Amino acid sequence: MSALAVALLHHPVLGRSGEELTTTITNLDLHDIARCVRAYGLQAFYVVHPYASQRMLAERIQRHWVSGAGGKRIPDRGRALEVLRVVPDLETACTDLSDGEPASVAQWTTAASAQGREVTTFAAARAVLEGTQQPVLLCFGTGWGLAPQALAKADLQLEPIVAKRDTGYNHLSVRAACAITLDRLLG
Repeated sequence: MSALAVALLHHPVLGRSGEELTTTITNLDLHDIARCVRAYGLQAFYVVHPYASQRMLAERIQRHWVSGAGGKRIPDRGRALEVLRVVPDLETACTDLSDGEPASVAQWTTAASAQGREVTTFAAARAVLEGTQQPVLLCFGTGWGLAPQALAKADLQLEPIVAKRDTGYNHLSVRAACAITLDRLLG
């Protein structure tokens, strides 16, 4: 199986009205996604943010739980956050995941709807993962999801996560979407 990692993008993502914007880092996303990445045995969890101040915040949270007072109090949380890598852009994440060959990384995305794009089922994606050595970076967007330019760079887009029964509501938190995606791919 290939090297597999998660990237949480804060830019370029969409706002409520469909505008492209940059979101801020949230503590819950770092904790919960790191725990999923650790539980499913992925190589890394990349938090991608263009602003240095936001990257510093994520690194401070990580230090608190890995080597600070939080890690002494709740060691399992620190163990989870050891997988966190804070980077300024997706290319840096791909370079790290591939040991210096960013073009060799397959970027897979998720979205709440297919929006007319070709999607790959979780079963087909699972078969790809099992049959390749190519590193794969699962990209998730904050806000109202990845901007079209981020989706356009994807080598594969996973099918949307939807309930069997149409509830008329499909706006999962990125933490929940990541957990469901990892379980459907690796569970």
